[in-house]
Amino acid sequence: MDLFVGRLDPDMCVVTAAAGQERAGCLVGFSSQCSLDPVRFVVWLSTANRTFTVAREAEVLAVHLLARDQRAAAELFGGRTGDRTDKFRDVRVREGHGGAVVLEDVEAWFVGRILRRIDGGDHVGFVLDPVETGGRAEPSRLLRLSDADTISAGHPAG
Repeated sequence: MDLFVGRLDPDMCVVTAAAGQERAGCLVGFSSQCSLDPVRFVVWLSTANRTFTVAREAEVLAVHLLARDQRAAAELFGGRTGDRTDKFRDVRVREGHGGAVVLEDVEAWFVGRILRRIDGGDHVGFVLDPVETGGRAEPSRLLRLSDADTISAGHPAG
């Protein structure tokens, strides 16, 4: 599989979750549109990650695309654990549909209602129905896996 997977360079995204008084967010490399009609999107969260714990109780998730020059945000959400760091302290956020935590300064974002959770091993897929979207009018190059591959994960992968 290394010969196949090693050639992939997917867009990275930050997924945020809120449930009760808890909120969390993490950098995600496993995500994709998974249906055309109706439009559906799936994000895969590591079961070792605090964001997964909060997402299990959430009704919606927010998915954010970062620009290539937003590596600091990628390092914050990918290289630190929410168990010890308030990742939202120094970033601009607003409340989105259903209480979602939406990051203000990103390329594009959407809030999706969680339709189902799919066990994939050490990750769980959250199938989302997009209900709110936004982003910058002038797109720039998106942050990809190859741009973030030196970030040390805040949690082990699984």
